[in-house]
Amino acid sequence: MKPRLLSVLFLWLALPSAASAQCMLCGKGDSGSVAANRKAETPLRIDIETQLDMGRVAAGASGGEVDLDPVTGARRLSGDVRDLGGFAVTGTVTVRGEPGAQVRIFLPTAVDLENGSGRTARVTGLATDLGAAPRLGPDGRLIFRFGGRLQVAGASDGDYRGRIPVTVEYQ
Repeated sequence: MKPRLLSVLFLWLALPSAASAQCMLCGKGDSGSVAANRKAETPLRIDIETQLDMGRVAAGASGGEVDLDPVTGARRLSGDVRDLGGFAVTGTVTVRGEPGAQVRIFLPTAVDLENGSGRTARVTGLATDLGAAPRLGPDGRLIFRFGGRLQVAGASDGDYRGRIPVTVEYQ
């Protein structure tokens, strides 16, 4: 079956609040450890280096999925979706803070994208290329990539955009 509708799909990221880790530490009062106090003095800073972009695809009548692997950067199409070219790019985030500190990274379970005519598409399965216990390096930086799975409906063409909140907290 030939694809009926052209879908140009882009996903933009929102900058999260860099003060979230500091505020969580403030609630602990004077009983916090010396390490926690040092972390409170060094707030986390989050920079979006590369925005997640699923590339250009055409969706047939039954739609399908575009899956972007955060580790390899490989894009896989399933269902009634055809590749129209363009580059699929994993999102890249740089976190800066207290050197050597362990951090927790939170991504939502799903994000809805919207096109200019109000139709929506959903990104699920957001995942990073990080291990189980990520730490900032000796220079106070941690760089990670993330990807996800875009679900495309057959009758939804357009340029889809949305925001993915990336939250980082000191452990």
